[in-house]
Amino acid sequence: MFKKIVAHTKEYGFIFPSSEIYDGLAATYDYGPNGVLLKNNIREYWWKSMVQMHENIVGIDAAIFMHPKTWKASGHVDAFNDPLIDNKDSKKRYRADVLVEDYIAKIEGKIQKEVKKGIKRFGDQFDIDKFLKESPRVLKYKEQIADLRERLGQLMTDQNWEGLRQFILELDIADPVSGSRNWTEVRQFNLMFSTQLGNIAGEDGKLYLRPETAQGIFVNFLNVLKSTRQKLPFGIAQTGKAFRNEIVARQFIFRMREFEQMEMQYFVKPGEEMKWFEYWKATRLEWHKALGTPEHKLRYHDHDNLAHYANAAVDIEFEFPFGFKELEGIHSRTDYDLKQHQSLSGKKLQYFDQETKENYTPYVVETSIGLDRMFLSVLTNAYTEEIVPNADGKDSERLVMKIPAALAPVKCAVLPLLKNKPELTTKAKALFDDLKLVTQCQYDEKDAIGRRYRRQDAIGTPFCITIDFDTLEDNTATIRDRDTLEQVRLPLEELSTYIQRKTAMSGLLKSIQEDK
Repeated sequence: MFKKIVAHTKEYGFIFPSSEIYDGLAATYDYGPNGVLLKNNIREYWWKSMVQMHENIVGIDAAIFMHPKTWKASGHVDAFNDPLIDNKDSKKRYRADVLVEDYIAKIEGKIQKEVKKGIKRFGDQFDIDKFLKESPRVLKYKEQIADLRERLGQLMTDQNWEGLRQFILELDIADPVSGSRNWTEVRQFNLMFSTQLGNIAGEDGKLYLRPETAQGIFVNFLNVLKSTRQKLPFGIAQTGKAFRNEIVARQFIFRMREFEQMEMQYFVKPGEEMKWFEYWKATRLEWHKALGTPEHKLRYHDHDNLAHYANAAVDIEFEFPFGFKELEGIHSRTDYDLKQHQSLSGKKLQYFDQETKENYTPYVVETSIGLDRMFLSVLTNAYTEEIVPNADGKDSERLVMKIPAALAPVKCAVLPLLKNKPELTTKAKALFDDLKLVTQCQYDEKDAIGRRYRRQDAIGTPFCITIDFDTLEDNTATIRDRDTLEQVRLPLEELSTYIQRKTAMSGLLKSIQEDK
């Protein structure tokens, strides 16, 4: 399925390999005409739900280049490393911890196979939750996974790289390419891209492409506090590009060296961080579920080894075609970042509490999601191959992208029944000119009407409007629903309101509000 999704994204203008005419550049991609619209809509959904829906959360857009001391204070210069391991035979390079995680994923895959067997055998009578809790084989797999995760977490926390290599050898993990088990020692690899400032050579002119967007928020803490007069708790949100020199960038847009983050740092009173950690943990899960993401495709995963700045961390994982992987992280970062920047800059980064009449450094709860990963999860959920009835009563197969209407790249398409009838095309183009003022709309007159429906299905357009000969008589048009295939006739003057109501972002935002 994953290969089909990747191929579909290129064929229908969602994602292209970057610099393809020069044979491309590994792990870099360009968003095409439909991809950029979908990406913008996902970003807008996040921004509106995070900033517009909260009176105490504001947004910023910090620069990609920051003073080098920023990354010294944050710990990235000294500690932003991944454990690297090479295979001596294939000459391929891997993240050592990911090799173990992939090994664990194979065990998780065995659990999914057991579930599929049960569904096939018992059908609707099969109780998945009960099976996962009681099956001896599943319980054995779960126990094995828990033990492996605990051992990996301890090795990573202790930075025991020789122990990690021995762990890989103990598990008999082979190179995915060659099958060889001839591994080098594990060594650290810093993930930051560096460049030079102007014509200044050496360490004095050294700059970094930011590896995360969070630090731009922390260094602007005082600016935002003073200019917005916020009171604790309050948040600062930001979206933007980040850059990491990943050892192995793979799985399409899931792991890239240039990617986009959507982050919010929530500043709270010390001692209240766990209350807000739980709040954002639940709130962010509801954000994903509001898109219609099946509940069984989402799960929490508590971190086995915490980052040096955190006292609690959990991932929201999504079931991609290649297994459950991190989609969003929620972290309690304590007061580490503000104190580090305060120490190195000499600037007092504290909050004066009017009620207690004291100064203190706020704690921070972070929510961080990769926009590119979110894009991939939306495509994964949307990609559907199904059998549908034709007008002639026969069944046929269609490929449809069931993207939530509010996120769909194109909201509606205007289709004249025949392109060689000026009276139909003139009417259709006039309607298109009206609709494009209020929504993202397409006009299409090429090929038979059925083929045009299929083209719009393939990019996820929720509604197709057909202008036919009845339109010339009664000024109505047929509007077809992408998912139900239901067709109704509406007056032309009502179509704009109908489309806007059915595809509005406010519907998603309202569903989130009602869940609280």
